[in-house]
Amino acid sequence: MSRRPTTRRGFLKTAGTTAGAAVAAPYVITSKALGDATTPPASDRIVMGGIGIGNMGSGDQNNFLNRNDVQYVAVCDVRTKWRDGGKNKVDGKYGNKDCAAYVDFRELLARDDIDAVHIATPDHWHAIMTIAACRSGKDVYLQKPETLTLREGPLMIAAARRYGRVVSGGSQRVLEDYRGIVNPCWSGQIGTIKSLDISVGGPSMPCYLPAQPTPPDIDWELWLGPAPWEPYNSGRCDGNFGTGGGSWRSYIDYSGGSLTDWGAHHFGGAIFAADLRELQPNAVTFNSASDKGGAYVSLTYPNGVEVHHNRPQPLRPEKHSVAHQGAIQILADGQAKEGKPVPSYKGQGGIYGDFIDCVKTREKPFRDIELAVNTMTGPHMIAIAYRLERSLKWDRDAQQFTGDEEANRLVDRARREPWIL
Repeated sequence: MSRRPTTRRGFLKTAGTTAGAAVAAPYVITSKALGDATTPPASDRIVMGGIGIGNMGSGDQNNFLNRNDVQYVAVCDVRTKWRDGGKNKVDGKYGNKDCAAYVDFRELLARDDIDAVHIATPDHWHAIMTIAACRSGKDVYLQKPETLTLREGPLMIAAARRYGRVVSGGSQRVLEDYRGIVNPCWSGQIGTIKSLDISVGGPSMPCYLPAQPTPPDIDWELWLGPAPWEPYNSGRCDGNFGTGGGSWRSYIDYSGGSLTDWGAHHFGGAIFAADLRELQPNAVTFNSASDKGGAYVSLTYPNGVEVHHNRPQPLRPEKHSVAHQGAIQILADGQAKEGKPVPSYKGQGGIYGDFIDCVKTREKPFRDIELAVNTMTGPHMIAIAYRLERSLKWDRDAQQFTGDEEANRLVDRARREPWIL
């Protein structure tokens, strides 16, 4: 697509017709509405709202709110403290009381003046909210891990493409933290990549926390949404970053555990370094426990590259390999080859600037939803192999496991009505 600069107003005239989205002028007009030396006029700013404003959502909000080319107008969270805190932050930035605050994300998405949203809810909401945002004509910056199940990914990609939306995955670490392994791989100096070892925690666990009185500052039904009904417990819905219990990231109904939470970073960086982002594994091998260590799972990609999760004794050669802090080891053949330029962010301001620039130009972002989904297929397949304790074959075209009905039942999960996909 063209990189010719365009104003937000000019873009909306064309994007509205291709995506079926009608967008009006923003509700909030500040004292800088006409622009100045540092701030574009309101007509050239991207109007944004945030869904899920706690922890990572708060950080995302800060990054977008502090951009001069963004007008931030709305927050949504089922918790009063996060919702009020997010609104107060926006109002303090602009010196008014105009930021809207919603409990139900559907009310925010119904606003036709909002161009884009950032989403940082628990993982079990990601697909539903992203698809709804695309249908509402909103571009989406989505926190990792982008998916909770294998089936969600293709549905999210289809929604982004059908409605002409920019959808970016949210792991800034993929490019910013893993340069030490990315650059040698893309430069060709270590040769053709043969295998990757990734060390990260395992899948999520069932939650057996007892019921507690539901506090008045949370909409518990809406927090659960598509997940099975369970009684409130503060440890069940706590947003802390632990995955060993006492946070939603720990439990099957809401997350894939360390394997997908931190795995989104480590797999993301390793898969990017090995240039596998456009592929999906076609074989998953369950390796039983032995005297050398516990069971582990390996992925095989169509080009022959193998990816091992928590292999007990990975190869540690001194040459022809690169590593990242004991979490990633990439082994190549040592036959130097012609390198390629490393893909990078567009615009200014890291992964957030990349997203905003692509909202303006309609290009695909660095972590376009399709690349993010491809990356996350690996951790989801690994979790299924651990659960079934057997090897599997994956048919990418059919998006199912070959000849294994039990495994295919784990490609997706049931959701409570009305939250269905």
